[in-house]
Amino acid sequence: MIGEIESYDPDTQTGVIKTEGALFTFHLDDWIADVPPDVGDDVNFDVHETIASNINLVGAYLEPPKAVKYKYLSAVLALFLGWTGAHRFYLGFYKLGFIQLTLTVILYVTGLPGFAALWGFVEGVLLFGGQIHQDAKGRPLK
Repeated sequence: MIGEIESYDPDTQTGVIKTEGALFTFHLDDWIADVPPDVGDDVNFDVHETIASNINLVGAYLEPPKAVKYKYLSAVLALFLGWTGAHRFYLGFYKLGFIQLTLTVILYVTGLPGFAALWGFVEGVLLFGGQIHQDAKGRPLK
């Protein structure tokens, strides 16, 4: 069954799971997940009368996201075309890429083009160093 943790007391290591109007009690000994239970967690569990057993987080069944974008490609885009926001467009941060491109146009009009290139250079260094390590969908970079 799938339910939600209604309550959990860490002192007694017991709690209640709510599902479809029914309540089931559990003890921490029946908890499978690596992290402790928390109120509001969605769980999958087996039922024996009013007792829940083999309790695991629903998210524990999901696979971690797979990398689809390349870290070094985005870093090179940032170093050479960073002033256009090309690396942000590549990583899926379209709004930030558009802001970066707009800022570049404003800086060129005001006669300060060096500052536009600085943003891309800094982000290129951050990409090479691993401080920027996800795309817009939260997937890790290759």
